[in-house]
Amino acid sequence: MPLGRYHWPAVPILRAFRALRYDPARVPDAAAVLCPPYDVISSELGDALRARNPHNAIRLELPQPTDAGDPDSRYKSAARALAEWRSDGTLRKDRVPTVTIHEQRAPMTASDGTTSESVSRGFLARLRLEPFGPDSGIRPHERTMSGPKEDRYKLLRATGTNLSPVVLLHDADATKGREILDRLTARPPDLEATTDDGVTHRVWIAEGPQPHDDETGNARPEPTGAVADVAALLALAASRPLTIADGHHRFETAWRYRQERGQNRACESDPAWDYVMALIYAIPDAPTVLPTHRVLMDGPSGDALLAAVEPLFHVRRVASAEELLHLMDAEALDPRTAPGDAGSGRFGLWTGGQGAILRARREAFEPLLDPALSEASRWLDVNLLAVALERLVGVDAVALAAGGRLTYTKDAREAVVLVDDGTTASAFLLDPTPVAAVTQVAAAGEVMPQKSTYFHPKAPTGLLFAPLEW
Repeated sequence: MPLGRYHWPAVPILRAFRALRYDPARVPDAAAVLCPPYDVISSELGDALRARNPHNAIRLELPQPTDAGDPDSRYKSAARALAEWRSDGTLRKDRVPTVTIHEQRAPMTASDGTTSESVSRGFLARLRLEPFGPDSGIRPHERTMSGPKEDRYKLLRATGTNLSPVVLLHDADATKGREILDRLTARPPDLEATTDDGVTHRVWIAEGPQPHDDETGNARPEPTGAVADVAALLALAASRPLTIADGHHRFETAWRYRQERGQNRACESDPAWDYVMALIYAIPDAPTVLPTHRVLMDGPSGDALLAAVEPLFHVRRVASAEELLHLMDAEALDPRTAPGDAGSGRFGLWTGGQGAILRARREAFEPLLDPALSEASRWLDVNLLAVALERLVGVDAVALAAGGRLTYTKDAREAVVLVDDGTTASAFLLDPTPVAAVTQVAAAGEVMPQKSTYFHPKAPTGLLFAPLEW
């Protein structure tokens, strides 16, 4: 029977690679050279990082212009810095292909002041690029914007290096993956650093299988020991499609660069620019997802709003803002272990000095939700709230945000304070989006609404770089 009659699910291709790293002999304090991803660096933080160390990765990740008359001088500046650091030994390339295990321990403070620690652990490898589509082994979950893509593209062209990874999720056997990672990290880390946000980063470098046959054309021997563990880890994560959690702009930029280079492809059958640096997590071991709360600037408030929401929600009044914040924290599920087939349907409301826990009446929302969407998308909390806001105010959430009537914050207490000081009319507090919902929506070929996910913490730039060379 011809193979064309079968549908083979696409799976990604992952490779170990020779990473470029700071030489600890030249840069003994790793924390001094790390920086956040470009899109979360404020101007004040940028100035502080540049002053901290002349080799801080911000000079590559977010370079400054050196010529006011040349808008692209900032990209040339990054390319020069990278070349100089490689030449003078500040950066050194791994002797053999490796995979890098990265662990983050982040302090978490609930709105009631209690503290805990969030631990995430994944690994960095090279991911072969491919276009999005129903048969792709790589799935997006959000839309991108042209401005950031053009910026990242110019930086990639200038440096020829992936400076920060695309972050992806796999839903293969998490227990098996954790066992492999436990073996690979059963020794002191090769790097440990604590960044300004209090997050402790630990890195283990593990030799990986060779990506090619040797020069004689003979197949390489089967890997053993730790190399075999790395090979098993790569195979496990690549056994099912991967979902992009963060870094959609970087992925699309790398794809554009690949297409450009491919127009002049010579004899090289597996060039490095066919790949992008990827940081891959099993869902239970991924960074946590923080909710993004909605703050309505005007519209009904107080008793009028509490009465208006009753047709759509079961309303449980609370006595104070402190009780509301406590309940939102205490009753929230861990987004990394929560089922992804629907959101919680639970919201906190604070308005006019009054508060309530709202729970969606599914029978009331059913006829209001878009029947063209998958079940995973339709019942996302952000979609339920968007429908509710349109009913309450008469304008959809996108138009509300565009008109400045709806704003966002990740700080629940800040949302409450904005209401109490009269700046806003009401605050709707959300639970985090389950990580599994991200993969389910992506698997359905859909994208999430604006401000649905914010993975925290984000891996810093500077742990390693991926030059587009073998």
